[in-house]
Amino acid sequence: MTSPTVAGPNTAVRAGDGSPSRTGTARRTPSRWLSRTAVNGTLLLSVLYTLFPLVWLVTAATKDSGGLLSGEAFSFKGFDLGHNLSQLAAYNDGVYFRWYLNSLLYAGGGAAVCALVSVAAGYAFDKYAFRGKEKLFGVVLLGVLVPTTALALPMYLLAGKVGLVNTYWSVLIPVLVNPFGVYLSRVFSASYIPDEALEAARIDGAGELRTFWSIGLRMVMPGFVTVFLFQFTAIWNNFFLPLVMLSDQKLFPLSLGLYAWNSNTHAEPSYYPLVVTGSLLAVVPLVVAFVSLQRHWKAGLAAGSLK
Repeated sequence: MTSPTVAGPNTAVRAGDGSPSRTGTARRTPSRWLSRTAVNGTLLLSVLYTLFPLVWLVTAATKDSGGLLSGEAFSFKGFDLGHNLSQLAAYNDGVYFRWYLNSLLYAGGGAAVCALVSVAAGYAFDKYAFRGKEKLFGVVLLGVLVPTTALALPMYLLAGKVGLVNTYWSVLIPVLVNPFGVYLSRVFSASYIPDEALEAARIDGAGELRTFWSIGLRMVMPGFVTVFLFQFTAIWNNFFLPLVMLSDQKLFPLSLGLYAWNSNTHAEPSYYPLVVTGSLLAVVPLVVAFVSLQRHWKAGLAAGSLK
């Protein structure tokens, strides 16, 4: 006796074998294809939007003042990068590279110390129990909500009280603490450092400082690198704090020095090649930092997403 079949124009399942019809599969395929195309198209537009300023910067750095003002910045016609670099190095006794070294000091030194302080604070919040811990951590989280520009004037007044205005310390000290870095370090500490490893170190006679330095810091190194990169980028691009704190041109970071040059471009167009070429060189440390440390921060982000 043959099995009955279910008839109809919108049949999805054939009676007896339970197999899906080809019509349903054919209907789902265009939708999936359109979704994949939309996602890939959006990613492509995002990449183009991100790379457009960098491409302009690379090509514009090869132009002289006339080439930049003529609107032909996207071509390599009239290649003059070598002359622009020599002008940049010679202008005002090489003050640009003085600014470069200042930025490396502010960003490199400040980010390294900030990452260490953040990791130590996050480790303490995670592994130790003390009175008022969660309330104090809540105050730290409130610090994340306060914009740094709102703190520039109070920090200037405090620096003026202790005589630090117009010194390296007036820019370095405020960037040594990052509330978001403390929060991120606590998350990394909870994910990377097992309590059993710390207990084993204490049983072996290691003190708390030795335990943190030899075990805790090494285990949470991806978090250290992540906080370092975030803070390095923030300090390297910092503009408002040096603008408020510094008046001596020899103490300027790159961001403030290039801004001062750019302010003179309307009166003196010869500053245009200096600003554009200097901006191109200013991108190099950020690219080098992310490329050289990508193994650590990628591992940290991937582990954090899984846990």
